[in-house]
Amino acid sequence: MREPEGAFRPAWWLPGPHLQTVWGRLTRPRRGIPFRREVLPTPDGDELIVDHQEGPAGSPRVVLLHGLEGSSFSVYIQAFLARIAARGWRATVMNFRSCARDPRDLSRMIANRRPRLYHSGETADLDFLLRALAAREPGAPLAALGVSIGGNVLLKWLGEHPRDSLLAAAAAVSVPYDLAAGSRHLERLTGRLYLETFLRTLRRKAIEAARRFPEAAARVNVEATHRSRTFYDFDDAATAPLHGFLGADDYYARSSSLGYLGRIQTPALCLSAEDDPFLPAAVLPRVRAAASPAVELVTTRSGGHIGFVGGAVPWKVRYWAEEYVMKWLAGKLGR
Repeated sequence: MREPEGAFRPAWWLPGPHLQTVWGRLTRPRRGIPFRREVLPTPDGDELIVDHQEGPAGSPRVVLLHGLEGSSFSVYIQAFLARIAARGWRATVMNFRSCARDPRDLSRMIANRRPRLYHSGETADLDFLLRALAAREPGAPLAALGVSIGGNVLLKWLGEHPRDSLLAAAAAVSVPYDLAAGSRHLERLTGRLYLETFLRTLRRKAIEAARRFPEAAARVNVEATHRSRTFYDFDDAATAPLHGFLGADDYYARSSSLGYLGRIQTPALCLSAEDDPFLPAAVLPRVRAAASPAVELVTTRSGGHIGFVGGAVPWKVRYWAEEYVMKWLAGKLGR
């Protein structure tokens, strides 16, 4: 494991992975960065909702992928948008299907037109978006940044398209590289602190899909979905059958980015903390062993999940991962 130059020093007043993980979600603003919403018709008859932050014509554009049940309004996405704008770059946030929120009412989700949601290994929408953006501006540098499962999706896509030159660089933060290991890890007592936050909306979405679409109703085990209290139970009852997998084990095996890292040829930064509550530290040596030379794995001893909060006092906070990622991308983009 390697700590980078200028290594992360966690804030003394936020000890441990859990405080690092929740601090930003509790204290950072969820709105404030203006963007232009676009609805793209997808090849399968649904809609992909993306949010564009504009800037100088021809400047680099970074495609952002949020984490589980996130959106353009997630605090870490808003923070990266601010840093991208400060560099004079542009950004496009891809809201996973069922995750886009109505800007007039952030509690309301925008419904899908097709009997599917999204999952940790679904890369077709990302492929569609990247090709659409590249076709619009063939000469503009294009990069991508994925956070949590957004990073898993991004790394999987890179491994699926090793000879593709759409992206000049990619970065991924707090990725659950091994979905099965991550799911088991979250079943521990401390992990259960996070589970219900995600499952509450995931259950509702899956049951609503079964109500609206006969095809989904034939696949989703609604009763088991209602009872699910772990990711494994939910994925086995809803995610896997809804998206064509044999079960949770098949879904995890085919969707984990760990199996795709060796094929990546695009320069890629992977940034993780060894104390990430969403992934056991034992997975990280396997990531390093599996990764191709194009992948730069940077790990820190602490930082939690999408945390990496530093600073001497609470009113002078530094978000080290954001600074590090933006500096790395600038180096790759030559800006």
